Amino acid sequence: MRDVVALILGGGRGTRLFPLTKTRSKPAVPLAGNYRLIDVTVSNCINSKIDRIYVLTQFNSASLNQHISKTYRFDTFSSGFVEVFAAEQTPSSLDWFQGTADAVRKVFPHVANYCPRDVIILSGDHLYRMDYVDFIARHRMLGSDITVSVKPVPPNRAHEFGVLHADGKGRIAEFREKPKGKLLADMRTNTKTLGLPPADAKRRPYLGSMGVYLFKFEALKDVLERDPRMIDIAKEVIPDALTRLKVQAYLFDDYWEDIGTIPTFYRAHMDLLSPLPPFNLFDERRPLYTHYRFLPGPKINNGRIEQSILNSGCIIEHATIKRSIIGVRTRIGEGTMVEDSIVMGADFYELPWEQGDRLPLGIGKRSVVRGAIVDKNARIGSRVVLANKKGLVNYDDPEERYYIRSGIIVVPKGATLEDGTEV
Repeated sequence: MRDVVALILGGGRGTRLFPLTKTRSKPAVPLAGNYRLIDVTVSNCINSKIDRIYVLTQFNSASLNQHISKTYRFDTFSSGFVEVFAAEQTPSSLDWFQGTADAVRKVFPHVANYCPRDVIILSGDHLYRMDYVDFIARHRMLGSDITVSVKPVPPNRAHEFGVLHADGKGRIAEFREKPKGKLLADMRTNTKTLGLPPADAKRRPYLGSMGVYLFKFEALKDVLERDPRMIDIAKEVIPDALTRLKVQAYLFDDYWEDIGTIPTFYRAHMDLLSPLPPFNLFDERRPLYTHYRFLPGPKINNGRIEQSILNSGCIIEHATIKRSIIGVRTRIGEGTMVEDSIVMGADFYELPWEQGDRLPLGIGKRSVVRGAIVDKNARIGSRVVLANKKGLVNYDDPEERYYIRSGIIVVPKGATLEDGTEV
C-alpha cells in the first residue's frame, strides 16, 4: 500500500444536491448528523493502509478544505498525509479543472514526485465501505493496466450507471454511459463468470461502474498524455484505453450508493435507521473517521425516541423523535414532533444574549417536521409545520427559506423560519 497514491475527486458544482451544495461542495455535505461525505472515501483509504491521499477541489471548497485540515493529521513519524489540491493557475494552464481527467492531468506532476506503482482514483460523494487491499491485489495479480470496480445491477437500474461489458475473464471490452433500450441489452455480461451465484447472475446481468479506478502509474501517464482534449475519465479515457490497454473489471457485490441527488441522499439516511442497516456506522473494525469535537453525549430532558440516531451535544426538551437523524448540537423544543427527517445540527452553541433579535438555533416549541432535511445552523421557530401539506413535488421559496425537491422539504444552511410558518 505504500506504493499507492490516492486521488479523491471533489466533484463539480453539485447542482443535483442543491440547496445542500448552495455554500459547500458535495464532499463537504454533512452525513448522518456527525460526518461529511468525504469522510467515507478517506476512511476507506485509511482502513486499507493507503495514507498518501490528495483531494482535488474546485467549487465552494472552503468548508471542505477546513474540515480536511482539522481532521486528518498523521503523526510526526509517519509519511502519510491528506492534502487538498485546489484548481490553480500555472504557466502551462490558466483554466479551472474542465473534467475528471483534466483534474488528474493537472495534478499529475505532484503525484509523479512519489513514483507510485499504482494510482487509485476515487469519488468523494459515494457511500460504501470497500477494502482497497483486495482490489489492488487482484489488479496486480492479473497484470492489469487499469482496473475498474463494478457493481452488478438488475435491468431496471442499469440505465442509471455507466455500463461495462466484460468477457468471461473479466476483461472489459466496451463501455456505454447510461444506455437504454437495445444499447443497454447489448451490454449484458455473464456475471456468473465474475463470481456471482447463478441465480444472482441471472437477476443482475449488468456491470455498473462505481467510479473507482486503479491505474498502473505508467498507464495513467500514457492515457493523460495521449490526448489533452480528453477531459473525462469515464466517457473518454476508459473507452479509448479499451483498444490499447488491459482494462479489467473488479466485482464489488456490497452496498454502494451515489448520493448525489436529494432523493438518494434522503433515502440513504433513512436506510441508516434500519435495525440492520446496509451501511453500518457501528463497524469497529473499519471505522468512519471524522473531526473529533469533544462534545458531551445527547441530553434528553424528556420525550419519546423511536428508531432514531441522536448525535453528540444535542438537547431534546420533551419532544417526539421518530425515524430521524438528529445532528450535533441540535436543540429541539418542548412538544415538537420530528418524523422521517434529517436534522443536521449546528456548528456552535449560542447563548441567549448572543442571538440578539434572532430566533434560537434549532427547532422551537410545538413544531412539526416531517419528511424534511434541515441543514446546519437553521433557526426554526415555534408552531412551525414542515410537512408539505400541498403535496408539491418541486418548489423554490422566493425568500430562499426552504425548497422542495421530489416532495422532500429542504431547509438550507443558516435559514430562518419564523414562528407559525407552514409549508
